[in-house]
Amino acid sequence: MPATPAPMTAPGARQRCVGCGAEFAPGDGPVHRYLESAPGCWARYGELLAREYADRAVYPVHRLSVDAYAVQHPGRESPQTIQSAAVHLIRLSLLLEQGLAPERANAVMVEASGRRTTYRWLEPPPVRGTVTVADLDPAAPAAEYVRAVRRWAEDVWAAWQVHHDTVRRWRDERVRR
Repeated sequence: MPATPAPMTAPGARQRCVGCGAEFAPGDGPVHRYLESAPGCWARYGELLAREYADRAVYPVHRLSVDAYAVQHPGRESPQTIQSAAVHLIRLSLLLEQGLAPERANAVMVEASGRRTTYRWLEPPPVRGTVTVADLDPAAPAAEYVRAVRRWAEDVWAAWQVHHDTVRRWRDERVRR
């Protein structure tokens, strides 16, 4: 029996990411196990991470990109995704609103990660920002890359505005300890 030919993808076809809404070339590549995304979106994010780990000039915004990606792709309600969204939103608040140094904000996030029972599911906004990984160029000059990641993180944080009071309360409980 002859093999069934693979379906042809229409030229110019795009696959929309369920998390951020950006469009990517269709594909079946790997994705994160609970942060829902299109394979092309996850691959682009991997390119950004590679740049951040390889270039000391852009590494200072690494945590912003991790947090922006995580809350732009929060997944479905589960104990793990509840905690993930909560601690990434807390760290975005610490970095963007309070100007904490990345190391201090990370320490607070690690402490906050151990408190699973204190968080609840925050219904993700229908639009989780207008800037996505598709808008970032992993090969951009360092200063431009840093500005783009910061703009992305600020945009994503703003998209979650309806939950800012809850996140700030969680943040303040962690910072006081």
